[in-house]
Amino acid sequence: MIFGGIDLGGSKIEARLFNGPEARTMDVRRVATPTDSYDSLLDQLSAQIDWLIAQTKDPEMPIGIAVPGILSPDTGVLIAANLVASGLTPGKDIQDRFGRSFTFANDCMAFALSEANGGAAEAHDTVLGLILGTGLGGGICVNKKLAPRHGGIAVEIGHAALPASAIARHQLPLWECGCGRLGCMETCVSGTGLSNIAHHLLGKRVNAETIWAGGYQACLDIWADITGECLMTLQTTLAPDCIVLGGGMSNAPGIAELLRGALSRHMLEGMALPDIVVAQHGDSSGARGAALLACQP
Repeated sequence: MIFGGIDLGGSKIEARLFNGPEARTMDVRRVATPTDSYDSLLDQLSAQIDWLIAQTKDPEMPIGIAVPGILSPDTGVLIAANLVASGLTPGKDIQDRFGRSFTFANDCMAFALSEANGGAAEAHDTVLGLILGTGLGGGICVNKKLAPRHGGIAVEIGHAALPASAIARHQLPLWECGCGRLGCMETCVSGTGLSNIAHHLLGKRVNAETIWAGGYQACLDIWADITGECLMTLQTTLAPDCIVLGGGMSNAPGIAELLRGALSRHMLEGMALPDIVVAQHGDSSGARGAALLACQP
C-alpha cells in the first residue's frame, strides 16, 4: 500500500510518499511555506497534494496532513501563530478544492503517533511526544492510537505556567510568551527559552546550538532543571511510560540522559521513571504520523 503525508510548517511544506505497513519513505518533496497570503499557502499545499497523487495516479490515495496549533474539530478553524491560515479553515478549503476528504491532525500528535508505531516508542503503551524546538509542544498516544483531546488541543505544555519555585530558585524574570501570556513554559523550556536564559545570565543573546556546543554550562544547568520541572508536570498529569524527544533540540548530544537525570531529581518518592528517548524518524515523523492516521479505519 502506498500513502502520503504532509507536514505543513511555518517555514516549509514537506510531502512524503510512504510504502507498506512499516511506513517507509519512498520519496520526499519540500517547498517553502508562503507567508504573503492565505491563497498562496493553499496553492502550495495543493501543489504538494498533486505531487503525491501523481506518484501513484490514484486521486483517492490516503493522504494525511499535519498542522501546527489548534484545529477545531467542530468549526475547522485553525489557530496557529506561524501560519497565514490562522483564524481560517484550511481543512475545509483544501477539501473543497479537491472534492475529497483528507485527514488532518496536530503536528505534535502526529509525531507521537509515528514514534509509537514503528518508532522509538514502539514497545510502550502510553507515549508522550515532546517537541523541543523554537517552541514547545507535545502529543499523546495510547495503545498505538491518538488519545481523544477536547477541542482539538494537543498537549499544549508550552503554554502552561512555569513553576514559581523554579523561577525563584534561579532568580529569572517572567518573559512574555508569543501567545500573549506571561511566564509560559515555552519561554524557558525551548530553543528560544534557552536563549532567554543565556541573555539573562550573560547579557547577550546566544542561540541554542552555540550553547549546546560548549562553554555555557551554567545556562544548560538552569535549562535542564526547569525542563525537569516541565517533565514532572507531564508525568504527574499524563503518566506516560515513554517520552520521545523531537524538534531541533533533540539532536543535542546526550540530551536524553541529561533529561532523565533532571526528571529523576524532581520526581516524588515511589514514582516510576519513564523511558526518555530521541525520535527514530526525526524530521519525517510529523508527515509519517499524519500518513498513518489517514490509513486507520
